[in-house]
Amino acid sequence: MEFTAAAIAGFLKGEIEGNPDVIVNTVAKIEEGHEGALSFLANPKYEHYIYTTRSSIVLVNKSFTPSATVSATMIRVDNAYESFASLLQLVEKSRPRKKGIHHSAVIEPSAKIGADVYIGAFVYIGHDTIVGDNSAIYPHAYLGDNSRIGDGCTLYPGVKIYHDVLLAGNV
Repeated sequence: MEFTAAAIAGFLKGEIEGNPDVIVNTVAKIEEGHEGALSFLANPKYEHYIYTTRSSIVLVNKSFTPSATVSATMIRVDNAYESFASLLQLVEKSRPRKKGIHHSAVIEPSAKIGADVYIGAFVYIGHDTIVGDNSAIYPHAYLGDNSRIGDGCTLYPGVKIYHDVLLAGNV
């Protein structure tokens, strides 16, 4: 995905200093920035990196006052750390959602699987386990016997949920 500084600033209600048309398609630590990357500066101890970063866009707090020239396009926001987290959530939500059950998944017959789920390769779902609607269980996850996974949960690769564990919805 690609986003312009103008689109990011609009989403975050930020103020642009620099090129509103610059495009980013990835994120990077400010000290490891490169062209096409978005970074953020929230902690003053990292300020020296903003003057050398090659990131195309850097999110900064509105109160930030540079002591030298910044070549990256800056987007001033109320809280750079929270704004960066909001952008990551936006990107994650915009990714296509997987659905279906992989043929290599092992699901015990007494398990109950909700609607519109994704169960990846080599997943094990134990006896009397319940997986809620719209949940995603990525490859190599383990769900022990009698566990409950609420609606809208996401378990990433390799997650282990032991027996008798309850995860509420949207975890």
